Amino acid sequence: MINACRDFLSLAQAHSKRWQKALHSERDQRIRLEETLEQLAKQHNHLERAFRGATVLPLSQSSGSAKGDASDEDDENEFFDAMEDPAGFITVPADPKYHRLARLFLFTLCFSLSFFLSKRRTKIPDKPNYSLNLWSIMKNCIGKELSKIPMPVNFNEPISMLQRLSEDLEYYELLDKAAKCQSSLEQLCYVAAFTVSSYSTTVHRTGKPFNPLLGETYELDRLRESGYRSLHHPPAAAHHAISERGWTLRQEISLASKFRGKYLSIMPLGSIQCMFEKSNNHYSWKKVTTTVHNIIVGKLWIDQSGEIDVVNHRTGDRCHLKFAPYSYFSRDVARKVTGVVTDKEGKAHYVLSGTWDEKMEFSRVMQSNKGENGTEGKQKTVYQTLKAKELWKKNPLPEGAETMYYFSSLALTLNELEEGVAPTDSRRRPDQQLMEAGRWDEANAEKQRLEEKQRSVRREREREAQRAANLPEEGEKASDNYEAMWFERTEDAVTGESMHVYKGGYWEAKDHGNWDMCPDIY
Repeated sequence: MINACRDFLSLAQAHSKRWQKALHSERDQRIRLEETLEQLAKQHNHLERAFRGATVLPLSQSSGSAKGDASDEDDENEFFDAMEDPAGFITVPADPKYHRLARLFLFTLCFSLSFFLSKRRTKIPDKPNYSLNLWSIMKNCIGKELSKIPMPVNFNEPISMLQRLSEDLEYYELLDKAAKCQSSLEQLCYVAAFTVSSYSTTVHRTGKPFNPLLGETYELDRLRESGYRSLHHPPAAAHHAISERGWTLRQEISLASKFRGKYLSIMPLGSIQCMFEKSNNHYSWKKVTTTVHNIIVGKLWIDQSGEIDVVNHRTGDRCHLKFAPYSYFSRDVARKVTGVVTDKEGKAHYVLSGTWDEKMEFSRVMQSNKGENGTEGKQKTVYQTLKAKELWKKNPLPEGAETMYYFSSLALTLNELEEGVAPTDSRRRPDQQLMEAGRWDEANAEKQRLEEKQRSVRREREREAQRAANLPEEGEKASDNYEAMWFERTEDAVTGESMHVYKGGYWEAKDHGNWDMCPDIY
């Protein structure tokens, strides 16, 4: 009992220190904000007086300066009574520099206040309660590739696959921490935790994101991140993000899915790569299989399962991650993830453990020994480790998330309309916006129109390819001549993989406000 009380006291003290530190940090930020606003107010007062003095000159100032000297009792504040005789003053053109100065200040003031005061949205319209017989649609899809089957928006969530990929960056601070690591092995731990964190939003998200149209784009200017649908069939999305903290992330993902009656399996194809400038470490990994259970009867639920390797191609280090499939008969914690970080000789240095929906921890390995044989006849390895440290912890869902498709705080902002984005941006999709607004019947009609428009454009492109290759329309088919606009297919020099890589030009087009090269896909 005494030991338990002692442990509780030490834990309470640790939490108290953490809250005090957070409170001090918030107080410091508030003080800095107040000082900034006070400084801006003083600048505004000074410029306003300078501008007024340059544009309005009382006649009494031309006759002498005695009155003017007597009126300088308070240099900081000037008060003027209403003038009964409008002929008592004249206006003269001010020096142009004062106009420029005033405009510059107003822009600075508006920008500064918007930086501190603007907030992104925290709510979207609640999901309508429309009933739909899932089995009536899915019974004809058994064994088929679902990307080729038109689905009503009733199965969707109001974001596209490109926006869904952007959610992988919700915990980008893990990569920021990884960029600061001096040890490549420790850096690998943070990269591995980042790969696990990308699944945390899927635990309650049973809705299907919209398939992006060919040529559709999405940008997340907060991280200089852009996504692009680069292929028609199989549908593929290229994704590129660059951070000022010294890392770059890129991926090209296509989805293969099969409906097996009781469950739906989604197999992501392609790889994700992350490069760090300071260390020149180049990592790559793949995604595990996602399974949607209870398609026919019961409540839908999602599981992640499989094994992946996060590989450092410069050093040969790797982290082997295992996502344990859910089992009714297992005594292990649900959604368990384990991992071992090894060097190129295979020596273990860190052990990772946790769940893909809550948190991940890591421990330094001090010694390893061979233990007893496991259930599959393989000899288990026993690791002696130091005390575990937290790598990552999931952010809580916003209030009322259960009525908003279980969106995270980041997901709620992804479809918010913004000025200056490309005309092909996912935010501009009319069917997506209609669905978010709860107008599902209109969204279904708009979705059919967009899909038919895309098919019509593809058929015309195929006819042009036939004519260019001098082939008869009914004979051998020429390959699709579609070329991605912002990405190009290259072979990675490190991994040897062929993938679409960002070739530049998007952010320059946005800076100039010139989107003339973008196709009309909506």
